Amino acid sequence: MNNDALEVLLQRLQKLHPRFIDLSLERLLRLLKKLNNPHLRVPPIIHIAGTNGKGSTLNFIKQILIENNYKVHCYTSPHLESIEERFIVSNKKLKKQKLFKILKHIELINNKEQITFFEIVTAAAFYCFNKYKADFLILETGLGGRFDATNVINDSILDIITPISYDHEEYLGNTLKKITNEKLGIVKKSSSIIIGKQTKEVKNYILKKLKNNVNKKLFFGNNFNILKINKKKFSITKNNKKLYFNKPSLLGEHQIENATIAIIAIYEIKKMGYKIKKNLINKGLVNASWPGRLEVFHLNNQPIFLDGAHNTAGAIQLSKFLKITNQKTWLIFGMLNNKKITLFLNSLKKNISGVVAIKIPNQKNSFTTKEIYNVCIKLNIICIKKQNIYTAINYLQKINNLERILITGSLYLIGKVRRLFI
Repeated sequence: MNNDALEVLLQRLQKLHPRFIDLSLERLLRLLKKLNNPHLRVPPIIHIAGTNGKGSTLNFIKQILIENNYKVHCYTSPHLESIEERFIVSNKKLKKQKLFKILKHIELINNKEQITFFEIVTAAAFYCFNKYKADFLILETGLGGRFDATNVINDSILDIITPISYDHEEYLGNTLKKITNEKLGIVKKSSSIIIGKQTKEVKNYILKKLKNNVNKKLFFGNNFNILKINKKKFSITKNNKKLYFNKPSLLGEHQIENATIAIIAIYEIKKMGYKIKKNLINKGLVNASWPGRLEVFHLNNQPIFLDGAHNTAGAIQLSKFLKITNQKTWLIFGMLNNKKITLFLNSLKKNISGVVAIKIPNQKNSFTTKEIYNVCIKLNIICIKKQNIYTAINYLQKINNLERILITGSLYLIGKVRRLFI
């Protein structure tokens, strides 16, 4: 089997997409029933929803569990370079050939019925996770929570809500309360709930919505918090006890917040009877990796940062990183045209020298360089238009005394850049 065969299969599956999407789990449940309901026979589930930080939190939890000699399945989305990245099976990325065989089988069982691409890929994930043994399954929602394809499960041991902000309003609603309500749709009767750092509005709404739930509830700021961060360590409080940990390898203070959520999750897992060693929590934090999130590569001795931030909350976290590190920074920027580009760039404005606008390769829904330029001019941001990523990098590397290049605005863009340079 070659890459072309898998690509042709994926294109066929995308054509099954319904003309009109009704937010429902019925299509997927019908397919899963034909597959003998594999989603009901998987390892204990940790389910993660939120707007930002889902993937990083998942990877911290995964790596800590792996360091403690557990086998873990994971399902994430979207992928950066190749679709098999979405499937971690017993601690390893699923091989392309195995994925091809599973998708072929599910295509046959689906029998040309209308179904979204994410739904049929999620069916493949559950089919795979049922087939291979593991101690845990960690699921990251794709979009929302209540009607997200991963939410066909009946039970979970942990439900985690990472920071919530505006994104995908066309599907989730145009207020934070509506978006939060969708995210809380993953909460199961049997689970413990961990709530990450939220704005006051979101936190108060969650407290109100979960008031009558009998679940154990752990809130950032109430039941746990970050105390202090230095160069090598950070400390947290948990039930009024101080705990000290190694700083994670992932850059940015927001990753300390994600790591803290993961630590609280691990301690909850420990309470369930699983053996967890403190030194291996530290090892997991240091060894965890998540490509495309303040990832650095070097080109002609020039450090180039990649970050897949694509909403305002992500831009704010990026801006904090740029401010703390206090280096002259230019953006190479591309974004999908359903995103809030003005709010994104305005959040970064004070901590950048300028923007080099590019169109995301092979993405018809990308903002054009002219559209990006016009937004920058309105915000009084210096902007240069370039044809592609090569000409953008070449242009910036010729600027004297340039210390840093940051490529951001879209995970699709970051995936393209990684395929070219890493």
